[in-house]
Amino acid sequence: MPTPAASHRFPRLAVAVAALALALTGCGGTATPPGSSAPAAAPAAAAAPDRVEPLAATPQPALPVTVPSADGAQVTVTSADRVIPLTGSLNEIVHTLGLGGQVVARDITATFEQAARLPVVTRGHDVSAESVLSLRPTLVLAETTTGPAEAVQQIRDAGIPVLVVAPAKGLDDVPKRIDTVAAALGVKDAGAQLNQRTADRIAAVRKNVPAAGGKQPRVAFLYLRGTASVYLLGGSDSGAASLLEAAGAVDTGKESGLGKDFTPITSEALAAAAPDAILVMSKGLESVGGIDGLVKIPGVAQTPAGMDRRVLTVDDGVLLNYGPRTDQVLSSLITQLYGKGA
Repeated sequence: MPTPAASHRFPRLAVAVAALALALTGCGGTATPPGSSAPAAAPAAAAAPDRVEPLAATPQPALPVTVPSADGAQVTVTSADRVIPLTGSLNEIVHTLGLGGQVVARDITATFEQAARLPVVTRGHDVSAESVLSLRPTLVLAETTTGPAEAVQQIRDAGIPVLVVAPAKGLDDVPKRIDTVAAALGVKDAGAQLNQRTADRIAAVRKNVPAAGGKQPRVAFLYLRGTASVYLLGGSDSGAASLLEAAGAVDTGKESGLGKDFTPITSEALAAAAPDAILVMSKGLESVGGIDGLVKIPGVAQTPAGMDRRVLTVDDGVLLNYGPRTDQVLSSLITQLYGKGA
């Protein structure tokens, strides 16, 4: 059974996720909480531009530095002149710190506008060591899910500093990842500034969650790749629970005790979850033929969400990044759950 492979969150055994533009808009009915009088139609929302917002001032790296890598190594960085982040999330952080001009390549999941000019150094989600080395990087940023391992080791064996960053699983990981990347680039002060800005924006968005006055909306996170017949239900380790809880919702997979990241969808599991709404990635919904195709997946039509066609969508390339644009993701979820007046 293939498992999901979206951005840095999922293993590479799945179908490669196509590059996407950020469009945090609803593609179905709004998941109005039970008992609410809000309309069922999805609220209109302007597409957010697929751009990151760098800090106003370009920081000057203070190097060399030696920083711990998530794989146990100690990595010494002497130059940040030619940086290659091997996930879209890490690329987003480097650009937002103000050092986008020093990024010389991207992987397929770096979909934002400022990265579009960069050469791609992955085949699907697999890193091409030859492509990376041909660009003479002075620092490579990877994640524990980056692979194949042989390619990462080949880059290290060539004498290139490779910093491995732990993948994000929730909102608490946002400042950790920003701090880690900023430290490796020798711009700790910029990292602190970006963390403060990001925290302030997330806090402002969370104020838009309606006060709990009744039953919380129940949301099931589904990972779909119709072209490969991959239909999975997110569990406690899927990465979505933190966002849903911040939006005032219940992640039904986590509540149901699904301890893994994903498990194959069954009618029984969906019936037990009884979600009021379903969260999917944009390309996943597209791959099954939209909402009409989604409700044909066994068990979906029998859930409250399926009967009401209440579907939340967020772009594949940003949903689980947990970085400087997480406030936009959270804002989109809140708008789709409760309507614009939330």
